[in-house]
Amino acid sequence: MEVSSVFWIGFNLLVILLLALDLFVFHKKGEVVQVKKALWLSLFWISLALLFNVWVYLYFGKDAALDFFTAYLLEKSLSIDNLFVFLIIFSMFKISPEHQHGVLFWGVLGAIVFRAVFIFAGVALIEKFAWLMYIFGGFLIFTGIKMVVDHIGESDASEDKNDNPDENAFVRILKKIIPTTDDSSGAGFFKKINGKWYATQFFIAMLVIEMTDVIFAIDSIPAVLSVTTDVFIVYTSNIFAILGLRSLYFALRGVMDYFHYLKFALSAILVFIGCKMILNHYAHVAGWDFSISNVVSLSIIGGLLIISIIASIVRKKALSKKQTG
Repeated sequence: MEVSSVFWIGFNLLVILLLALDLFVFHKKGEVVQVKKALWLSLFWISLALLFNVWVYLYFGKDAALDFFTAYLLEKSLSIDNLFVFLIIFSMFKISPEHQHGVLFWGVLGAIVFRAVFIFAGVALIEKFAWLMYIFGGFLIFTGIKMVVDHIGESDASEDKNDNPDENAFVRILKKIIPTTDDSSGAGFFKKINGKWYATQFFIAMLVIEMTDVIFAIDSIPAVLSVTTDVFIVYTSNIFAILGLRSLYFALRGVMDYFHYLKFALSAILVFIGCKMILNHYAHVAGWDFSISNVVSLSIIGGLLIISIIASIVRKKALSKKQTG
């Protein structure tokens, strides 16, 4: 799909405008983001993505619009797993609610840059080495299986162990390289003490969020490339999914217990997408008249997410009834 440079420039200017709007208008410094406001903002970001999807349909046609919507839903669903990690990171560094949005904002800003690099590199590699589809597909299947195995094997003891940030290898490396202070008064990333500058816990937490997003991108970018290798569609769908991630975090922060089975759904989605990449590419090479369409992908992804949420709600209500009874 040929996309004019005007569209690329226009879209990136739109992203800059939206980021400025989010930082200076939607959120006040030191504000605790309430669930009601976060829900409205989440609706705004989702509506904006859908409006852009309509524009893609009108300008590039039905197939491109379907690719965008499927890629957006896939990236959005896989990004939900980030929310659990955000919760752990903020708890680990004892970041209070009124300071969480600022840390997330700069973390996500960096994530946009990393995603752009990953997307352009991934598409370029696939165009030059088509057999990488097998590698990406196999990696997604492995990751999906590992995700559910790790989730089943999680214990309260292991979670408690991660409550101390200094036990994290990445944090230890950062603190060896960057002079840091445990003084968390204020909300700045750096603090001057006795004439010397030190990085605060907010800055370290932001870097940890950046690193976790890079790790998640290793899974999500190959998954989205199974939908389409059109750079514009992959890039715009990813950016829209990331832009709404902060608001979605604050909207769902208080109801994380209702997503107990979500990891099983995400695991199944990764395994399915991995199989799709391998089968579709092999069918193309072998000359078979076979392809798992994006309509099928969209139905399976949406179905798995809905089933996992319903099952989680039923489980939560059953547990609450058991405890009160």
